[in-house]
Parts: sequence; structure tokens; C-alpha cells
Amino acid sequence: MRIIKKETYEELSRCAADMILAAVREKPECVLGLATGSTPIGTYDCLAAACREGKATFRQAKTINLDEYTGLGENDPQSYRFFMEEHLFRHIDIRRENTHIPNGLAPDAAEECKRYEALYERLGGIDLQLLGIGQNGHIGFNEPSRALEAGTHVVELSESTRIANSRNFASLSAVPHGAITLGMGGILKARRILLLASGEQKKEALRKAVHGKVDPEVPASFLQLHPDVTVICDFSLTL
Repeated sequence: MRIIKKETYEELSRCAADMILAAVREKPECVLGLATGSTPIGTYDCLAAACREGKATFRQAKTINLDEYTGLGENDPQSYRFFMEEHLFRHIDIRRENTHIPNGLAPDAAEECKRYEALYERLGGIDLQLLGIGQNGHIGFNEPSRALEAGTHVVELSESTRIANSRNFASLSAVPHGAITLGMGGILKARRILLLASGEQKKEALRKAVHGKVDPEVPASFLQLHPDVTVICDFSLTL
């Protein structure tokens, strides 16, 4: 893993955006794996600014998001489709049909997982996968467990994840209990991975992911098995 330490969240965001922009310029039709949550918002702001200023175009690019809550439709303000539209998609020149997020209202979640997994394969894999990290070490909604699933699957969210995400909901009880997520197999098949970690509350999870043993109880630790991972954080990471 390559670790880049930045002094501020703003510097972290610009650095991540520069890497994504370089990937798009090198391969305009690239497939970007995208994440939600508070950490990538600054990066998305930088991408939107670059597009607005005529410094970048996403016209040929395709995106595939990691996950979506079950039970939430795309017009729900708490859905990840809504999040991506608000923070990135409507601010850049990407075609909507080239942006992909699981359908949280699919009548059969298992079938939706199969559809999304097939979509991943049709896209030819991910050129650059952007990730955040949860305080319990999850990536996407791949939660700590005795064994991790490789393919796209339905997951029951851990209480710690629901509590962490409750800041975006009216109350903890309003946070969905489930989600559809790309599995570890799909994440690790990405050609390049960019992991962002901001704030002291993420330090212990990142330390375990980078320096600890590969352990399904710390899903992010499986990134150690990937040949091209860049970590950008705004804190010092020690053993």
C-alpha cells in the first residue's frame, strides 16, 4: 500500500480528486467505482469544480456505486442515489444512463444482487475504486463477520454502522437495517483502489486495515491483498 498523509481534509480531497481526474484523462471511457458517506464529499466537490471550469469531462465515463439501502427509493433524500445526484452527478456532464446504483426498492433483493453482479461483469470491471472506511473497518457495507462474501449481496447492517449513519436520519430508528453491497470480490478485482480516511475517529480502523492481520472482522484489511492501493489520510498513522 502507498500511504499519503495530508494536513487537512481539504488537501486530502484535492489529492483524491486529482488522482481520479488523471484516471479519466488517461482513459475517458473508464469505469469509476464510487462511494458515499461524508468523507468523499470534498472530493466530489473538487471533481464538480473541475468539470464546471472546463478542466475535465465525464461524458464517456461510467460509474458503479458500492451500495444502497434496502427499502429506500432513488427519490428518498436518504438514499445513496439521491446522495450521488446531489453531491456529484448533477454537477458534472456524465450521462445518467452511465451511472449505476443498486435498486433499494427491488421487489426481490436477491435477484437485484444477481442483476448488479452481472452489470459489474458487463462493464468490464472497475478501473479505479474509491473507498471510505467505517469505524468498525467496513468498506462498502461489507460488515465485520467470520467470513466475507465475494459477490454482491444483501447485508444486515451492524448496530455501530447504523449509529454512525444515523446522523443523516431523523433518528436511529429511521436508519434501514439492510443494504445491498458490492462484495469483497468485486472490490478487490478493481484495477486500482483509492482509500480515503479522515478524522481521528478513523485512525484505529485504518491502523488495523493497513498494519493488522488480514481478518474478516476488519474487512478493509483485505485491501492488503491488492497490488495497487493508495491510502490518503489526514492524520499520522503509526504501528
